[in-house]
Amino acid sequence: MNAATDRPLRVALLGCGVVGSEVARLITEQSADLAARIGRPMELAGIAVRRTNLERPGLDPALFTTDAEALVTREDVDLVVEVIGGIEPARGLILAALRAGASVVTANKALLAEDGTTLFAAAEQAGVDLYFEAAVAGAIPIIRPLRESLVGDEITSVMGIVNGTTNYILDKMHREGVGFDDVLAEAQSLGYAEADPTADVEGFDAAAKAAILAGLAFHSRVTAADVHREGITEISPSDIAAAEGMDCTVKALAICRLEDGPNGAQAISVRTHPAMIPNSHPLASVGGAYNAVFVESRNAGRLMFYGPGAGGSPTASAVMGDLVTVARNRVRGAAGPGESTYAQREVVPIGQVSTRYFLSLDVVDQAGVLAEIAGCFADHQVSVQTLRQEISPRADLQGARLVVVTHRADDAALSSTVSALRELPSVHEVLSVMRVEGE
Repeated sequence: MNAATDRPLRVALLGCGVVGSEVARLITEQSADLAARIGRPMELAGIAVRRTNLERPGLDPALFTTDAEALVTREDVDLVVEVIGGIEPARGLILAALRAGASVVTANKALLAEDGTTLFAAAEQAGVDLYFEAAVAGAIPIIRPLRESLVGDEITSVMGIVNGTTNYILDKMHREGVGFDDVLAEAQSLGYAEADPTADVEGFDAAAKAAILAGLAFHSRVTAADVHREGITEISPSDIAAAEGMDCTVKALAICRLEDGPNGAQAISVRTHPAMIPNSHPLASVGGAYNAVFVESRNAGRLMFYGPGAGGSPTASAVMGDLVTVARNRVRGAAGPGESTYAQREVVPIGQVSTRYFLSLDVVDQAGVLAEIAGCFADHQVSVQTLRQEISPRADLQGARLVVVTHRADDAALSSTVSALRELPSVHEVLSVMRVEGE
């Protein structure tokens, strides 16, 4: 080999937390295997951190710097790995690296969902790679199948459990019959949930991932702002019990689908929210903090991707897979696939999205109430599949509980129905409204 082809590929690492430290360890400890897989040696050029005086066993203190921009724009840096998260300074550092001619591997779902277009444009202009397998579902290989393996097919639906924290909470509520607050506290004590769990339990994390998945699946630009988002904080033990009574399970889902848009053109629906799914569906059996993504396409049919969705080692595995790929491309003098937005499909508003619904109401227990409730649904063009009356567990209301399951209806029609139900004198309270998916 000559000096140019024999020179090690040099990696700048941004962040040295749980994931970053594991990536640094793998680059260092597996150097011989990595060189064999890539065709050239690969080594750390530096690690950007906020504080250089912390103990980081096994890593050379000389590698650490607080000047991240100087590190990513160094002439000897070929590859940059970003695992610091957030919008800034990550966006500025990634753009600086790309413009300096370095290929980038990132796990930053929030940034990709907010401004991926800018990053992809910079990568294309520089003729380098931007890879991001670790941004969605941890170790599960889902980005590359959507971006490469299935690029010759037409994907019609992507539905998944993409947040381990919410899946752990809902799974625990199902198995033990405990309330949301109690399970959340336990999840925090075990490290499954952050001290501030808002991003997880209110659906922000899943919404960012849904935007990325929809953009890849449907070859269109989709941002986190396009995603309809609902959290799981209102899910109660009675909702869990109701799902079990329907042979269903409550899961927090990210759902991306092709829909009929205006003028006959195809459009996209993208949403994340809790939903009941039949126990026969493959996603219903995904327990604990695991993730799974269920893909449907015209030719390949139904595909399921399952595995650990977070954690240092699983996420580092996804980062390393991307790092080896972009390093190989570097050795070959080529770049992998960039952003594919040729379809430019519109994202339809949630009001136009159709699905089935489960509702639970506390009502006055007297003659004519069932007919009045059924009439309210009919007035708003929502067809009722089943309507069941139960004894209300709330003795103070001296009423009954109605459980309603609808046929498919537009979200806007269902919302107007719920508003009208709340105005009826015979309705004490609309206790729960939940979508029924996966049938």
